[in-house]
Amino acid sequence: MVVPNGLYMCIDMHVKAHTYCGVVAVSQEEDVSSVAGLGTVSDQKDIDITVTYTDTTGAVQLRRVKMKDLSASWVLENPIDVNHVQPKILEPVQDSPLEFKEKDENQSGEDGMEYSHFLSMNPVKLKRQKLRQERRILLTEELLNQDKETDNQMVEAAIERSKNLDTTVKGKYSIWRRDYDNPNSDSTLKLMRDQIIMAKAYANIAKSKNDSGLYDSLTALSRRSQHAIGEANSDAELQPSALEQAKAMGHILSMAKDKLYDCSVMAKKFRAMLQLAEENVNAQKKKSAFLTQLAAKRIPKPLHCLPQQLTADYFLMGYHKQKDDNKEKLEDPSLYHYAIFSDNVLATSVVVNSTVLHAKEPEKHVFHVVTDKLNLAAMKMWFIVNPPAGATIHVENIDDFKWLNSSYCSVLRQLESARVQEYYFKAHHPSSLALGSDNLKYRNPKYLSMLNHLRFYLPEVFPKLDKILFLDDDIVVQKDLTPLWSVDLQGMVNGAVETCKESFHRFDKYLNFSNPMISENFDPNACGWAYGMNIFDLKEWKKQNITGIYHRWQDANEDRTLWKLGTLPPGLITFYNLMHPLDRGWHALGLGYDPALNQTEIENAAVIHYNGNNKPWLDLAIAKYKSYWSKYVMFDNPYLKNCNIL
Repeated sequence: MVVPNGLYMCIDMHVKAHTYCGVVAVSQEEDVSSVAGLGTVSDQKDIDITVTYTDTTGAVQLRRVKMKDLSASWVLENPIDVNHVQPKILEPVQDSPLEFKEKDENQSGEDGMEYSHFLSMNPVKLKRQKLRQERRILLTEELLNQDKETDNQMVEAAIERSKNLDTTVKGKYSIWRRDYDNPNSDSTLKLMRDQIIMAKAYANIAKSKNDSGLYDSLTALSRRSQHAIGEANSDAELQPSALEQAKAMGHILSMAKDKLYDCSVMAKKFRAMLQLAEENVNAQKKKSAFLTQLAAKRIPKPLHCLPQQLTADYFLMGYHKQKDDNKEKLEDPSLYHYAIFSDNVLATSVVVNSTVLHAKEPEKHVFHVVTDKLNLAAMKMWFIVNPPAGATIHVENIDDFKWLNSSYCSVLRQLESARVQEYYFKAHHPSSLALGSDNLKYRNPKYLSMLNHLRFYLPEVFPKLDKILFLDDDIVVQKDLTPLWSVDLQGMVNGAVETCKESFHRFDKYLNFSNPMISENFDPNACGWAYGMNIFDLKEWKKQNITGIYHRWQDANEDRTLWKLGTLPPGLITFYNLMHPLDRGWHALGLGYDPALNQTEIENAAVIHYNGNNKPWLDLAIAKYKSYWSKYVMFDNPYLKNCNIL
């Protein structure tokens, strides 16, 4: 029904927790003012309210509601003026589950009136909304200030970078970005090398097709590109004209591709070029190995000068007429005896100097140096004018050992064989590279010199001694070696440091296990060990007849089927099951061939060994290891200065 004094209200019904909106009709018996005070009136009159609303299905419904059914939280805002009755909105103080959105400005109500806000807010909500707005404004201002600070910092940093900016360098034009330069960049270099390869391929095809103009252009540009590259290893090392040359080459290659490209022809040409490149690489490897072996066995001019001057002064000053003193020390088993077999004066001096320098009681150390006849005078003269503090030095000539002859020594007997001489020395092709590097390696004097094989005759050389420490001439001593004489070898003959790591440096690397003599007597996985710093029990040596074992195996290898060269393979065989492993800290190896050794292990080792071709006195030496050796060289010595040994 239509009620003139109607109110447009939202009523929070407890029934089904719904909020209903519609025209509220008040019965005519009630005064409008009492309705205006809905929810706040003091009287207890009940009021009949007829509500028109739309349910969830969209259908219009009528419902009569009593005043007592209304929620106590509902109040009537802006009480209705009796003279000007118009719809108003009744809102709950608490948030209602049903929210009303703000209408458009052009949207009209039932009576056709336009309004900007369909809902009116109570003071509490208005206050909360105002506080939220204030917080938003404050947060916005704070963020803006932070952005300004960040911008200021960026500007200041850019200004600082601009002070160090080199505007003359091409490409460094922006102070607002960071340039990450790669000093090893070689993209242009790689491009030019690839272009040269392509140019060679197209030039060969052009030549086969009688296109002389294109052939000449490609070959000429290839030469120019190669000249522009030169010895460069990165883009920074290229000549300034390299980029322009690359562009020119790219242009001619594009023309060549349009004229000559054929997939099958190019594939054949590249296969031929690849095969030729592999052959060149193999040839270069052989050449490199040949030159390395050649350089390793050659004596540098300064080292050749040194023994000559020492020998001349030895005879001029009459030292050859003097007799050796301290003979009683040479045979005293209570002292610490060293054996050094070498023809290198400078290297031997480093071994002796470094050992004496670290010895706690130098006067108890005796060095037995055995050399050849050619270097005997020079070796004696050096230690006469440069005697090690407190230690005893005795120099002998290997030719004075009359017992060392071909009837007793297997190696000497074999070297008299024409077949062995041909194998080792290749008398008819002494410098042929075609034979490869292996045969040249056999011609290295150290493998055939009796000074190298003398280590198998220690009891014969030192018949009065019980123990002796053997040192190679390419080692440096960094600690006192005296404790080695106290090591219990547990009945073994040879005390040495093992060199095997996982599968490396085991017996199968040195010996031919396809031969039954080797495979039936030795374990291929047995651990190898190092010559160069070895403590030998000479009493046990004699008891085990070590020299006899060596002779037997050396005779069996006359046809070189058991091992090829050197003294380590026969040493492994001779001392098989007779070697006592020493702590690895006593001996660090590899300084003559491995540039990737652990620096800490080198510095903590008692002895470091330059085994390999890169000896510290040669130009082949690995630079970062050379200082360990050179600090024991007396560069201020007049002989070294005169021979320009720097």
